[in-house]
Amino acid sequence: MWKNKLKEIIYILEHSEINEIEANFWGRKYRVVKNSPMINSALGSGQSVIPQGIDSDITAKTMNSIESESADSLSEVKSPMPGTFYCSPNPKAAAFVKVGDRVTKGESLCIVEAMKIMNEIESSVDGVVKEVLVENGKPVEYNQPLFRIE
Repeated sequence: MWKNKLKEIIYILEHSEINEIEANFWGRKYRVVKNSPMINSALGSGQSVIPQGIDSDITAKTMNSIESESADSLSEVKSPMPGTFYCSPNPKAAAFVKVGDRVTKGESLCIVEAMKIMNEIESSVDGVVKEVLVENGKPVEYNQPLFRIE
């Protein structure tokens, strides 16, 4: 039964703007991430979680283990809360940062509005912005990657 639920989650992920979903099924925790090069494995069990009947190419692109870490040197800045992503302090202002900008630890990268409160999200590392993963004005989820910094 959990395999059918996992299939549904993968389908929802593939056909939405959501980038990541975490779920618990009968003591097993799964994290499904869109466009990930890794294949997911069950936490602590060493079993593959590729559900039967799902195309392995789709699964390989969408699933990633919670325990696995990125092999490259990119750091992800993640949203500390669900809300709405804004790349600038107001609609007429320039974006805080864009791809190619050098940032320092503590520098403001964006705003996540949650419950009518504007929360500035700061860089946790020094580096160069390699990717902005969210479009301005789009909703974000808790722990959703917002930026990749090298």
